[in-house]
Amino acid sequence: MSIQIYINGKYYSKEEAKVSVFNHGFLYGDGVFEGIRAYNGSVFRLREHLDRLYDGINTLMLNVKETKLEMQEIILETLRRNNLKDAYIRAVVARGVGDLGLDPVYCSDPTVVVIADTIAIYPQEMYDNGLKIITAATRRNNPEGVNPQVKSLNYLNNIMAKMEANRAGALEAVLLNKEDYVAECTGDNIFIVKNGVLITPPTYAGILVGVTRNAVIELANEMGIPFKEKLFTRHELFAADECFLTGTAAEVIPVVDVDGRIIGSGKPGNITKKLISAFKELVKKEGEPIFK
Repeated sequence: MSIQIYINGKYYSKEEAKVSVFNHGFLYGDGVFEGIRAYNGSVFRLREHLDRLYDGINTLMLNVKETKLEMQEIILETLRRNNLKDAYIRAVVARGVGDLGLDPVYCSDPTVVVIADTIAIYPQEMYDNGLKIITAATRRNNPEGVNPQVKSLNYLNNIMAKMEANRAGALEAVLLNKEDYVAECTGDNIFIVKNGVLITPPTYAGILVGVTRNAVIELANEMGIPFKEKLFTRHELFAADECFLTGTAAEVIPVVDVDGRIIGSGKPGNITKKLISAFKELVKKEGEPIFK
């Protein structure tokens, strides 16, 4: 049976779900989105995802009628209608239908779309053995332009960096900021371990503050793993003892090779493996129930 997709108060089959070509989300990438995960009948950290979504809505001044609680129920109902207990959810809020001009003042009410389906980002062998990634020539957005903290529909930098990874035969790419510090990857936050200390770039490096990133930081603190938010360079990345990525879709995945440089032993490190196990346990016990 075709999945059911929510669009502005109604549900449509995958084949029937459509938005206007005059929607400024399509014409200009004017809107925001969230990627959210459900595990075994519960949505992981749904409220944190909604907080980030509505922060972006506020920044872009999207006149959304739905409250956070109403949006939460829309997401849960979409999962129920598709009878999904384990899923990836995409919530999208676009500016709405306007004309071919740039000015959003002529747009109608925002378009709200919620899609729930299964997803697989990386093959299991990559979680077992680690990823090989590259550094992209494409730079992270300057926060004074399109701020990376807004999860907007404009993902051109990420897409161009992903294309570089594809051409290099890699599955992911690191984005540097304009000061040559490591920011994040095309769809994931990045962590390194050096001398037993867990390190990740701070917000001002030009990152999206990831929900999974924050969960891993909390787990590290609970486990007594020393932690720092700190700028670091490609050299420090190459010289790291361990490296891993975090993201809603990817969860926690080891990195063992960056630009041909072997990271640590060339195998997933001990701290990385501990955090992977802890995160798997966390998603089993934390979340908003789908079926009540």
